[in-house]
Amino acid sequence: MTSPQGPWPADTSTPQATHRPQPPAGSAQGDGAGTAPPAGLPPTPGAGGILPGAFRPGGRQPDGGTAERPSVQVASYRDYVDAQRAVDYLSDQGFPVQNTSIVGTGLHLVEQVLGRMTTGKAALSGAGGGAWLGLLIGLLLGLFSVGGWLAVVVTAVLIGAAWGAILGAIAHAALRGQRDFSSRSRLEASEYAVNVVPSYADDARHILLRLNWNP
Repeated sequence: MTSPQGPWPADTSTPQATHRPQPPAGSAQGDGAGTAPPAGLPPTPGAGGILPGAFRPGGRQPDGGTAERPSVQVASYRDYVDAQRAVDYLSDQGFPVQNTSIVGTGLHLVEQVLGRMTTGKAALSGAGGGAWLGLLIGLLLGLFSVGGWLAVVVTAVLIGAAWGAILGAIAHAALRGQRDFSSRSRLEASEYAVNVVPSYADDARHILLRLNWNP
C-alpha cells in the first residue's frame, strides 16, 4: 500500500515516548529557591522572606551601618557645659555612656562683632598671615641652602608680609564699604537635652538626681 502523499510506505510503528531528565534530588521547583530571577524582575525573597539588601529594623544593616536607636530625654540644660558635665558624671558613675547622646534644639547663629575694620587694619591682618606663610617657606628653603639660611628666612618673611598686606588691603577695598567691621561667628542652641535609650533611662535619671543634689 502506498501513502497518499508519496510513493513511500506509511509509517505504522508506535511513537516512542520522549525522555525528559528529572531535576536532581534536593532541588525545589516552584518556590524560587536557588534560581536567579529573569532579567528585569525584582529578586525573590530568600529565607525568612527577607530580600537581599533589605532594611532590618533595630539591628545592623547589610552594608555594615547601624540603625539609629530610639531614645528618651532624661535631663535638659540651657548650656552645653552643663550637659557635658552631666554625661561626664554618668561616665564617672560607671554608666554605659555609649547609650547616651546630647541633642541641641533651637539652633541659631551668633555673630559677635569684634570692632571696626579699616583698610589699614585689613592690611595689617594680611601682613601677619603673609609673614607666617613666608616663615614656613623660608624654613623649607633654608634646609636646602648651602650658607646664609637666616637671610633666606628673613627675606621670605618680609616678602610674605608685604604680599599679605597688599592682598588684605585689596580684599577690603573690593567690599566697597559694605562690611567695615570684623566679627566671629558661632552656632548655639537654646536647649541641650541628654537622651538615653529607654532600657537605661531610669538608671540615668537616678544618677543625675545625685548630681543635682551635689552641684
